[in-house]
Amino acid sequence: MHETRRWRDEDVLTTGLPRARPEVATVQAALWARTDREASLLLVSAVQQRVTTIDPLAAVLDRVQRDRRRTLLRAVLHDVAGGVHSLNELDFAAHCRTRGLPEPDRQVVTRSPSGSSYLDVRWRRWRVVVEIDGIGHLEPARWIDDSLRHNEIALTGDTVLRIPSLGLRLDPAPHLDTVERALRQAGWSPGTR
Repeated sequence: MHETRRWRDEDVLTTGLPRARPEVATVQAALWARTDREASLLLVSAVQQRVTTIDPLAAVLDRVQRDRRRTLLRAVLHDVAGGVHSLNELDFAAHCRTRGLPEPDRQVVTRSPSGSSYLDVRWRRWRVVVEIDGIGHLEPARWIDDSLRHNEIALTGDTVLRIPSLGLRLDPAPHLDTVERALRQAGWSPGTR
């Protein structure tokens, strides 16, 4: 049971069973989460699963004047607004910033003969694509689709790198070394935007 002083009458949906609006419930849950990682997951999941969107979440978060997670949640929301759709992508973004790599485009729509799909990360200028593969990418049908999509992207001239989320979590350095090397080979150098 949690108590809040941030409650407003308009925070309640009254059709059917009275309940908190999704954006209010999401922010409250993130503030009450046991860990920062859990708090981040709650924000990312709510948007990724289309339970709510960025603007209502930001409006509710703006009402939070004092909380130890306020800065963290604003940063996570900023990344989600920029296209981050999973904790793995959030981790990857943080690793790239720590390394001084340029900000990529996220959730880029690409078209191929088999239809449209989303790329997790793409540096358009340097034609480097990174796909962060969670456990779901090991399912045979998904693995085959990923391979075909990867090949189509590579045929257009982009370098495609795949990073397993477990590898990113256990030992990110070699994966980020590869990303940095791909960017450098494509013409990027530190200080270039």
